[in-house]
Amino acid sequence: MRPLYSFNILMYGLTLRFASLFHAKARQWITGRKNLFTELEKKIAGTDQPVVWFHCASLGEFEQGRPLIEQIKKRYPGHRILLTFFSPSGYEVRKNYEGADVISYLPLDTPANARRFIRLVKPKVVFFIKYEFWLNMLALLRENTIPHYLVSAIFREKQVFFKPWGGIFRDALKGFTFIFTQENKSINLLQSIGITHAEVSGDTRFDRVAEIAANAKQIPLAEKFAGAGKKVIVAGSTWPQDEAHLFPAICEHLTNGWKLLIAPHELNEARLSSIESALEKMGVEQTNIQRFSKANEKTIANAQVLLIDNMGMLSSLYRYGRIAYIGGGFGRSIHNTLEAAVYGIPVIFGPRFEKFNEAKGLIARGGGFSVSTGEELNTVLNTLMRDEKRMSEAGKKAGEYVIQNKGATEKILAKAASAFNH
Repeated sequence: MRPLYSFNILMYGLTLRFASLFHAKARQWITGRKNLFTELEKKIAGTDQPVVWFHCASLGEFEQGRPLIEQIKKRYPGHRILLTFFSPSGYEVRKNYEGADVISYLPLDTPANARRFIRLVKPKVVFFIKYEFWLNMLALLRENTIPHYLVSAIFREKQVFFKPWGGIFRDALKGFTFIFTQENKSINLLQSIGITHAEVSGDTRFDRVAEIAANAKQIPLAEKFAGAGKKVIVAGSTWPQDEAHLFPAICEHLTNGWKLLIAPHELNEARLSSIESALEKMGVEQTNIQRFSKANEKTIANAQVLLIDNMGMLSSLYRYGRIAYIGGGFGRSIHNTLEAAVYGIPVIFGPRFEKFNEAKGLIARGGGFSVSTGEELNTVLNTLMRDEKRMSEAGKKAGEYVIQNKGATEKILAKAASAFNH
């Protein structure tokens, strides 16, 4: 069956090459892998330090792996960290990440590429984050008895592992040295196919957001905007579909002392201008909308809306809010709810959250709220804003949920310690 898999991988690569003629992201995927082995050899050469290889599909998986990367860097300073990405959206954002010694795209998983990659890198320990099961790579790791771990995994009944025809994928799972899952349901599914070398460790992102909050950057302009009462809704990683519901719900509250701090997912000029136009159509005066890059202490104090137009601030900005709205839930799926919840504020998001256990956990605890319409969003906002006690209690529950679920990083490192010492 693996030859069929390898053939499909080749076809996938050819399809991407064709798509790169018309599609920018496909073109980035292809051009990013140009001279991959030559560049990797330059970066790897000249050292005999053992390599710890982390593979992440994209940016979200990187954030899950990051606590592990940084702890291993501290505890095993004699090792080099290799970080690979499959997607340009992960690589391009984190290609200069200082926590890794070498950052690269993962080559297409053909048998030849896999052999060349493993022979070049010679990894001592390997961590795959959450998902992506590249069968040729995994087969070589198993054949060469290289310890490799699957971290923060989530399994569902519909996945190929649990289908009658999923034998080669089941074999790949069985080859992992150990599997760490986010919840018990995944353990039960693994046991149903005879895999017992697995345990619940939880989600490393809880550790990550707790660390971010403990070291959150102070942002004076945002602090000035929030004022003493901090009657601010922080809307993070929003898309137009979110804003279509959010703006009508929030604008009526802007005349009652509340403010909106919004950090859209995309920061190009067209998106920023469309947000400003939409708010103006809702009755917000142009002078009351300030872009972060153009604001100063004088203009910010009386502004009703602060529009964030630069990257890398959102995780620290949630600290200035009383309520958070997390974008993406009216599109493909929600973004990171934990970044906001860690600050002890209620978290609101759209209906597309079913794949995210942390969102379900926040709802179950009473610290998170899912809304399916603008009317529902307005109802939740009104309920929280008009009842200070309820808003505070919901925020406390959100914060407690994060703190009580910390510790996954330590569990994983304790189990994997022997791989570093053999």
